Amino acid sequence: MRLIQKKIVLLILCFGFSLVKAQSKKEVKLNIDEGEYWWGGLSSLGHTMPYDQTTVFEWDLWGDNKGNQAQPLLLSSKGRYVWSESPIKYVFNKGLLTVTVREGEIETGKSGETLKSVYEFVSKKYFPSNGEIPAEIMFTHPQYNTWIELMYEQTEEDILKYAQSIIDNGYPPGVLMIDDNWQEDYGVWQFSSKRFKDPKGMVQKLHAMGFQVMLWVCPFVSPDSQMFRKLAEEGKLLLDPEKQQNILWANTTNKVVAVRWWNGFSACLDLSNPDTQKWFQDQLDLLVKDYGVDGFKFDAGDARFYKDGVISKIESTPNDHTTYFAKIGLEYPLNEYRASWKMAGLPLAQRLRDKNHHWEDLKKLLGDQMAQSVMGYAYTCPDMIGGGQYTSFLKLDEIDQELVVRSAQVHALMPMMQFSVSPWRVLSAENAALCKQAALLHESMGAHFVNLAKEASQTGEPIVKPMALAFPTGNYETIKDQFVLGNNIIVAPVLEKGAREREVVLPKGKWEDVDGKVYKGGKTIVVDAPLHVLPYFKKR
Repeated sequence: MRLIQKKIVLLILCFGFSLVKAQSKKEVKLNIDEGEYWWGGLSSLGHTMPYDQTTVFEWDLWGDNKGNQAQPLLLSSKGRYVWSESPIKYVFNKGLLTVTVREGEIETGKSGETLKSVYEFVSKKYFPSNGEIPAEIMFTHPQYNTWIELMYEQTEEDILKYAQSIIDNGYPPGVLMIDDNWQEDYGVWQFSSKRFKDPKGMVQKLHAMGFQVMLWVCPFVSPDSQMFRKLAEEGKLLLDPEKQQNILWANTTNKVVAVRWWNGFSACLDLSNPDTQKWFQDQLDLLVKDYGVDGFKFDAGDARFYKDGVISKIESTPNDHTTYFAKIGLEYPLNEYRASWKMAGLPLAQRLRDKNHHWEDLKKLLGDQMAQSVMGYAYTCPDMIGGGQYTSFLKLDEIDQELVVRSAQVHALMPMMQFSVSPWRVLSAENAALCKQAALLHESMGAHFVNLAKEASQTGEPIVKPMALAFPTGNYETIKDQFVLGNNIIVAPVLEKGAREREVVLPKGKWEDVDGKVYKGGKTIVVDAPLHVLPYFKKR
């Protein structure tokens, strides 16, 4: 018997199975060890991670993804994990981690002794990759979003001008995202006849320029419209918890819920209903078939919109509704999401939420990207270059040109990079040229990004990693200002205004910079980083 037990232990060690049997329960309390660090929960709070013995913090994921990707997962640098299929509430309180769920159960366990070992275990067990990736052009070429330049004035003429300006300024064509207000109305997913004379011809012209075209869509439906009345009558909209009303409204005695979002109050599709899913997908398929559209930017879908007891065809948590919306994107390889619940390992492009035009937000971006990776999201885009808030770019004299350049450099060696504000409009010729340099660097690395994405689709290993995930025994858990591309490129962007040098931590081995200079690792070095330089190092 002892011989058999020894063989079982040997098999566990060889194949990396969990060394501590997973346990399921409604509440879990874990003592955080000295030198132990934790990640997970929310990508938009990645900059506050990792959590340790000193941390005082709590969050309830039920109905709240904080505007970005959420995952019912916590991982530690000592190989421990917490997972639930349901939204968790987690509390870090000076050395004690308490996790609870409203429904379902919590699973805990341990696999190995590092962040890398436990990540490999949970990614295979809870969110295995399916062998597919988003459209390759998302990785090989920059993305250009029309939002900041055009805002709510999305017209055929101005979109073509924007696309032509990209070409005229020497930027490589890539994905062109036509943002909100191209449509007739929310829920009426047809090109506005007032703003588009020949939408099919416009898409053909964009294709001829070298662009693939995405359209912005959301799960909302404008109230008091013909489409609203039709969908309400057919039972395709979410209902208010009051259910009944005294006054007949929209040809139904069922009261449709009014959801408040950034564009006002709207009805919302009930995507738990298979008939609604088919209706929505049919609208998108017609855009592909009739106009040649290549894909879609799926905006909104945040769990908070479904939090106040909405009534749906299938009883669901608020977070489930986020997943219903995300599943639609699996039909279109050219897709983008800002809000997700679970769905890691699947071929969906996940963008960080809009950052402000501030240096502090540029610093946060790296931490948030690292959280995305540790939570299992491999196909990621770090917001828009310079920040995604259009109000930041209304007055040219308030734009920090250095910040835009450094932001472009951060994006250059991320899996995806996305422009919205036009550097050639808001920057000096010299600084605009540096942004173009970053775009061309990204394009030159396109094949490498695709290879890493394909590897991620097989192994679950993220494309961009925190140092602690790529080099788990190096005591790099608290490094948040540099990242690893794959396993052999360390990127150390400049994140401080006015800085022209920076420290870089290099693991053991030999590392070569862009100029061919070789450094011996296992130490911290200081490198020059004038504005035109993005420090990065390849392992020899």
